[in-house]
Amino acid sequence: MAPKKKPAKVLRCPTCGMLVQPKDDDFPFCSDRCRKIDLGKWAMGVYKISSPVLDPEVLEDLGGLSGGHNKDSNRD
Repeated sequence: MAPKKKPAKVLRCPTCGMLVQPKDDDFPFCSDRCRKIDLGKWAMGVYKISSPVLDPEVLEDLGGLSGGHNKDSNRD
């Protein structure tokens, strides 16, 4: 008995839902237009990375970006 072929995975553009191929120039998007629409959504804050930064070294490096709410700012 011959081995079964895996069904091809259907890939769709995350912006418009059109079918795309991994070999396409704009993959995973169907076009440069959809790529730019997605980039615009990131720039406007529509998309967010929701998991908090838990690495102590990264948190230390970001200390200056916390808006002055670090533990040293409460000293009198």
